[in-house]
Amino acid sequence: MRPDATEAALAARRRQTLRKLEQVETAIRQLHRERGRLTVRAIAERAGVSVTFCYENTDARALVRNAAVSSHSRHDRDGQAVHERIEASWRERALNAEEELARTQKEVLTQRQRIGELMGQIRDFDQMVPGESVQQLVTENSTLKHRVHQLTQEHRRLQERLEGARSNLRFADKRISDLESQLLDRQSQPQPGVDH
Repeated sequence: MRPDATEAALAARRRQTLRKLEQVETAIRQLHRERGRLTVRAIAERAGVSVTFCYENTDARALVRNAAVSSHSRHDRDGQAVHERIEASWRERALNAEEELARTQKEVLTQRQRIGELMGQIRDFDQMVPGESVQQLVTENSTLKHRVHQLTQEHRRLQERLEGARSNLRFADKRISDLESQLLDRQSQPQPGVDH
């Protein structure tokens, strides 16, 4: 082969390699935008180059490795964001249920004290007031007893909701823990098809 023919062949080969590298970069950008899997095979297929080119060409190998690392970081951030949203939601529900439970308990206590006071007044009035006033106090007492019964039922329902929220929070914490463990396991395992 003549020297200028050799130079022309080398130049053509360099141009072809540069074109393939551009195709690999374009494929990575597309897969990243589509949130596709950034594996060597997926990138090679999208770029229209061979898997061998992605492994053997130093620049192509670096592009694929950087894309895989970037993809893992994005998945980690997404997983952490999901974890934080779930945890915040369950924590807020549990806090709301506890707050409502405390309010109901306080209301029940207040109503019981009021009933006690009224019962004492009824006994006092029984001895010194005509029957009509006693009847009015008995009616008010019955109303208050009914209200205490309602508050007791509401207290029980809120207690059950609080227990349910706590149980859901425990389940969510365990599930999040499992997912984090799986993420860590995946990160620690070498990715197939990526040269480390």
